[in-house]
Amino acid sequence: MIWPRIAGLALLLAGTAPVFAQQPLPASLTPSKTPLTTAVAPIPGASTGGVIGPAQNYLAPGVAPDLAFGAFQRGYYVTAMREAMQRISANPNDAPAMTLMGELYRDGLGLRRNPEEALRWYRLAAARGDTPAIFALAMAYLQGSGVTADPAAARPLLEKAAAAGHPGALYNLGLLVIGGEIQDFARSADLFRRAADLGNLEAAYALGLQYRQGRGVKRDPLLAAQWLKYAADEGLAAAQIEYAIMTFNGTDGVPRDEARAARYFMKAAATNNPVAANRLARLLATGRGVPKNMVEAMKWHILARTAGIKDDWLDGQLNSLSARDRALVEEAVRRHIGGA
Repeated sequence: MIWPRIAGLALLLAGTAPVFAQQPLPASLTPSKTPLTTAVAPIPGASTGGVIGPAQNYLAPGVAPDLAFGAFQRGYYVTAMREAMQRISANPNDAPAMTLMGELYRDGLGLRRNPEEALRWYRLAAARGDTPAIFALAMAYLQGSGVTADPAAARPLLEKAAAAGHPGALYNLGLLVIGGEIQDFARSADLFRRAADLGNLEAAYALGLQYRQGRGVKRDPLLAAQWLKYAADEGLAAAQIEYAIMTFNGTDGVPRDEARAARYFMKAAATNNPVAANRLARLLATGRGVPKNMVEAMKWHILARTAGIKDDWLDGQLNSLSARDRALVEEAVRRHIGGA
């Protein structure tokens, strides 16, 4: 997410009448559902997040460098397209090259974005057994990208890709099995665990929540904390927020450490997460875990509020600022947005 451009900043700084009923930090923050990933199908050897890794990851020892994937990795998308098309011309069954073409069309990399054309390439590659293409096809049906959204059509494709060990398929299939009328939390926990073992951070986060809530698995706060910390340390903002609150409150076997909690909130806020920005604003406004800094606190509050996070207590703090501090907050917000 990118912070919205703020119009009428002075009006936002005016705030509302002070309200002090809220506590400086809520006791818990437990998202009820993890959203479907929007990651593109990873090419063989890529990270589970959908980002294509170094070209040599796709190759067996002694194989000549893969020019198409190497160009893609370096951002030379026109070259990647040309090399992929040459490979397909030489071998009409080159499924990985077809999947690469699908990715280029899906995101408009080096050519005009065309979800329908991306879907055509993914179907060609999937018909030849390419697991990432099968996953991409499933995601297209889930998201309605280039085709009418159809979760029923997506599920067998996810099942097939998951059976081949695709982390994104395992994770999204886990979401599907708890998203319908018949919720199978035991199976979702198994799918999330398998995806998490392969490095999928969203799955690690979802598994942590299931252990915390005791859904599909025996409730185990320590295992929940381990999975949430893993996802948080690897950079997943939702997990950083969850683990930060556990650390701030000292719950579920996590030692209480307000300074450490603040660091997790800072990391998540730096990714433009408005919930993290709101929590960080409260810590800065109260001097909990970090030195008290009202200008920084109100900067994060303005950013979070503009993104839809309301907080009457922080509005009250904003109203109490001097004209000089209000000007400093306005400048801090503008500077942050300008560098975002």
